[in-house]
Amino acid sequence: MGIPADVMTGHGFRASFRTIGDEVLQFRVDLLEHQIAHEVKDPNRRAYNRTAFLVERKRMMQRWSDYLDRLKSGPSEEIVEIQKRA
Repeated sequence: MGIPADVMTGHGFRASFRTIGDEVLQFRVDLLEHQIAHEVKDPNRRAYNRTAFLVERKRMMQRWSDYLDRLKSGPSEEIVEIQKRA
């Protein structure tokens, strides 16, 4: 994608998706966690909950794609600048 490793990493993309998905696009946290393949911490939920939410996740990913397309097209009020940590 032409982004240097000192600017963004694979994990950085995941973190950006998780943060922007929750804060800006207001996706359900459980869908975000499923999408980035985070393991459920509660052993009972992990054992008994086998949901995949595929239909909802497909809609979420389309909205994410649309959001990224809007970012590519130029300045927008919905862009939140993130400061780089020291």
